[in-house]
Amino acid sequence: MTKKNYISAALCLAVSIAIMISTSMNFLAAREVPMPEWGPSVTEVKMLSDWFDGLAGTNGDTPVYVLKGEKEGGAALVLGGTHANEPSGYMSAITFIETAVVEAGTIYVIPYTNHSAMTHNDPGEGNIQYFTINTQSGPRTFRFGSRATNPIDQWPDPDVYVHYPSNQQLSGSETRNINRGYPGRADGNLTERMAYGVAELIRAENVGITFDLHEASPEYPVINATVAHQDAMNIASEGCIELLLGGIDMSLEQSPTNFHGLTHRELGDYTDTMAILMETANASQGRLRGASSVEQVLGGLDRFYVINEDLGMLYVPFDESGHPIEERCGRHLQGVYEYISAYNNANPDDAILYSGVPGYAELFLMADPATLGGPHLGSYLK
Repeated sequence: MTKKNYISAALCLAVSIAIMISTSMNFLAAREVPMPEWGPSVTEVKMLSDWFDGLAGTNGDTPVYVLKGEKEGGAALVLGGTHANEPSGYMSAITFIETAVVEAGTIYVIPYTNHSAMTHNDPGEGNIQYFTINTQSGPRTFRFGSRATNPIDQWPDPDVYVHYPSNQQLSGSETRNINRGYPGRADGNLTERMAYGVAELIRAENVGITFDLHEASPEYPVINATVAHQDAMNIASEGCIELLLGGIDMSLEQSPTNFHGLTHRELGDYTDTMAILMETANASQGRLRGASSVEQVLGGLDRFYVINEDLGMLYVPFDESGHPIEERCGRHLQGVYEYISAYNNANPDDAILYSGVPGYAELFLMADPATLGGPHLGSYLK
């Protein structure tokens, strides 16, 4: 009997060791975040620590792609991956990097604003860890990350998160949400230092307009929407009208003055940039969804949201076609174009001119919905 117990214990130990090795390898692999390819206008790739050295050597440091035109002009910043579980945000930024031809001015693109959040996942949500898109060079795999900074990089969470400098109080887990951490602080936690680095880039490079690209659940009221700081409302209004005239349903809201930590509030208050945030509809973000899958993330498909549309529970139309990644990226990229065009109208001496980036028509209206996740998005990626 004793011999059998030893054998059982040895088998259990061997299985445990195999599981630990497998999960350790998976954990280490997740620390490697796939980077965009250089597009035609990328002149250099810097790190956010080049503007704020307090990030150097940390997992919060992140690549900044610099796209510079031959002619002088203004500067813009595109933030993807603020929330690493909102793929159209960083896939739009990656598409911009790999396709944009900048004629005038400089456009800075950060595909993974919270780089740390790209290096882990939320297993409690049952999320996928990776998704693959067919591109010009073949299949490319991308990470599906987390909304918050990796706890390996910043822990523990306080019971109550107190925002600096407003003293607004939120749930303790929001201390790892970079979009509650602006304007950041140089001596803060890692998430606050990441936010501070973005603000320092904006100040140092005199960035005139900043975009923060997001996704939200279909039951969230601020969906298919643009939120702008009050100083950016004239530009946002003009751009929003152009989007509506182009057949893109887009609502416009002014950033609330009493909700702190967000890009469209704090970057507008603490820098001279025109701060604009955009939201698209993503079923994988919601609480009314079914099981997570690649079809849900890329195709925007979820039968439970179709049911909830019939029940009147949603703020965006939802049918069997879903909201594919082509639609979501198309909305973001068309929005960037229209708002920059409005910015140029108001600032002709600091115009930012570019071409080559696919918009809503190229990515969505001309796409074949039977082809999940590509080749329509992937055909623009290197």
